[in-house]
Amino acid sequence: MSSYDNELAGIVAELNRAAPGSRTSQPATPEALAGLDHLLTFAVRQNASDLLVIAGAPVTMRMNGRLSPSEGPDLTEDDARNLLLPLLTPKQYQELQKDKSIDICFTRKSIGRFRLNLHHQRGSVAGSIRVLPSRIPTLQSLHLPPALEKLAHARQGLVLITGSTGSGKTSTLAALLDLINTLRRDHIVTIEDPIEYVHANRNSIVEQIEVGHDTPDFANAVRSILRQTPDVILVGEMRDAETIATALTAAETGHLVLSTLHTNDTSQAVSRILDSFPSSNQNQIRQQLSLSLLAIVAQQLVPAADGTGRYPAVEIMMGTHAIRNLVRKGADHQLYTAISTGRAEGMISMEQSLAELVGFGKITREIAMAHCSRSDELVRYLN
Repeated sequence: MSSYDNELAGIVAELNRAAPGSRTSQPATPEALAGLDHLLTFAVRQNASDLLVIAGAPVTMRMNGRLSPSEGPDLTEDDARNLLLPLLTPKQYQELQKDKSIDICFTRKSIGRFRLNLHHQRGSVAGSIRVLPSRIPTLQSLHLPPALEKLAHARQGLVLITGSTGSGKTSTLAALLDLINTLRRDHIVTIEDPIEYVHANRNSIVEQIEVGHDTPDFANAVRSILRQTPDVILVGEMRDAETIATALTAAETGHLVLSTLHTNDTSQAVSRILDSFPSSNQNQIRQQLSLSLLAIVAQQLVPAADGTGRYPAVEIMMGTHAIRNLVRKGADHQLYTAISTGRAEGMISMEQSLAELVGFGKITREIAMAHCSRSDELVRYLN
């Protein structure tokens, strides 16, 4: 076994000695938390982005986008419980028992801040722990296009960041919000589930509302904060029709609204919004979206050519007059062409972005091909 594997195995063994297994809620004893802290410290030191704790598999970390399982022993059900349950309050444990899943963020002093999804699988608890950066990133540190900076100057409208889970949406939003916080004297209100990045007041005043703790759900929170005179509203995720409708109304009525969706490209985001509503309401939603749309940014994180780190490939659709007209008319099939030819307005297609990363030597041609959805377009840009 490597030193990496030996250390992980030693951490699990130490934790089990400190916190013997139980099928009830495990109290957060100092010994149990010390063992967990050892594991989290190890993950941070290895520059891991995620830590997977699943019974029947060894402790596994995600580094540079790839899973790196240890060669240590598979975790037992009690191992998983001993590692994860000490993080929960009694109320959170009750929620886990009721809903079988819970998302929380937590801070361990001198180690860092983390997000945990705790759930059940095969009758046992399992967890995915995301290591959150100690500092709020900048657009530059995330290697995002400078064209996104102008979104921080907008006074009203809707900005959507889309992508799959783990594509960096939350970090992009945090960087945009931090830029607004630095440049402007505004009232910023965020609604998140859970709160991942903690924003200190700079030139702006920032309020952060956590779903489940400060408000029952996103839709109620958005309706409520409109009475709090916000200038900028961040909605962590547009999960349902009520939240989407309220966010669109806020974007129409003088607020800058930032949010996310789980779609792979920008035109899919338009379809996802419309599909959330009955067909009888979709024309009205199209009209609202065409009036309020500032930008949709679809992103994915692509492994670097040298195997260390990842780079964002992004598709940017700006809410130009032409784009809004296509959305209003329902000509969604023409959006990709408009994006591909809109470089002067700050737009770029996913295939153009991937081709640029190849041209700069940041990713390989093979990786680009594996991450595109229009291979013929990508080949055209690469040649």
